[in-house]
Amino acid sequence: MRKKVVLWGLAGAVILGAFGLYWFQPWKLFTSKTVNDAAPVVVATATATTTATAPSASAPAATLIGQGTLVTHEHTTSGTAQLVSLPDGRMQLVLRDLATSDGPDLRIWLTDQPVLPGRDGWHVFDDGKYVELGRLKGTHGTQVYDVPAEVQAGQYTSVTIWCKRFAVSFGAASLAAA
Repeated sequence: MRKKVVLWGLAGAVILGAFGLYWFQPWKLFTSKTVNDAAPVVVATATATTTATAPSASAPAATLIGQGTLVTHEHTTSGTAQLVSLPDGRMQLVLRDLATSDGPDLRIWLTDQPVLPGRDGWHVFDDGKYVELGRLKGTHGTQVYDVPAEVQAGQYTSVTIWCKRFAVSFGAASLAAA
């Protein structure tokens, strides 16, 4: 009888351990991936201020719509977020010099919520409207995300690196008008 209890206990511990590993993915605390997409060159803001030289052949010219510095929430995060308009009318979100932690199920969201510093900002982004731009491509580098055509400039005022599994922001930036 005692042997059965021990075996059932061990089986339960193995099942709980496997579930915990799957759900929390603790190894991601030690992994990182650098992605450097070809980002558009911002040649002008909405007020026609030149911020760069002529665009290269590999990167389209873009007009800056909004920009902000990423702040840390659940995990240390830094970099710059830029919402840009391309000459063909499409919009893209560019994360420049991104540095953050890896985590389970990380997404990029444009949101209508304000960016609050510290713990106060961890859980606000799913309280309002948001549009998901895709999974986070990497934890470091410069990344470009296409914005859906139905999104209008000024409709969303912030961007967050959102952990969908735990409903928490790793980091976020206000997209202040250029």
